[in-house]
Amino acid sequence: MPTITDTIINRSSKRAFLDKPVPREIQEKILKAAAMTPSGANMQPWITYAISDKDVLKNIGDAIIQKMNSGVAHDQFIQYYPLEWKPLYKKRRFETGIGLYAHMEVDRKDIEKRTKMWHDNFRWFNAQCVFFVFTDKTMIDGAVGALIDCGAYMQSIMLIARDFDLESCPQGSTTEFGKVVARVLDVPDNLALLYSVVLGYEDKDAKINSYKPQRADISENVVFI
Repeated sequence: MPTITDTIINRSSKRAFLDKPVPREIQEKILKAAAMTPSGANMQPWITYAISDKDVLKNIGDAIIQKMNSGVAHDQFIQYYPLEWKPLYKKRRFETGIGLYAHMEVDRKDIEKRTKMWHDNFRWFNAQCVFFVFTDKTMIDGAVGALIDCGAYMQSIMLIARDFDLESCPQGSTTEFGKVVARVLDVPDNLALLYSVVLGYEDKDAKINSYKPQRADISENVVFI
């Protein structure tokens, strides 16, 4: 039986899934367990739309891709990525992106293939279940605690999913088009999308799923006193 440490070390984001639905009862078990994630003052600021309707997922993806094709870079509630990239983090970002394209043997000048790979985010990598996590806008009006708590909630979802032989991919890409998602789903006006998590059964024959970016050694980001 894998330990939590094993699960964390061995988990990686998958980008190709089988056309196999995730049963409702499994979704509920994952979300009930993830709801035990600790949060400041027990606020439990996450509000999750668990979607496994193919037509709804297609409509969301179509709307995002249409927005992108119209030249809009983002339509978001929160700024996910830094406005100014410091060299260290910019280097890690580029190395990860370059590594993925190199792994898939996609030339940097092959705009068509690179665009398709980006659009695959909004085809949910063929997964049949996506959790869209929102919070009340008042929770992030001048405060970041809810963002931290919802980040922990994301981790819980992905780790618990492994107990059911499910793989996952957290998506900052939908964060950048959160308002598009909200419009398609017609969510209440008080909600802001934070991110989505794709869940499904891994296509183990897909080359892209063997890609795992490197992590920095703890000597780069830990101070022992």
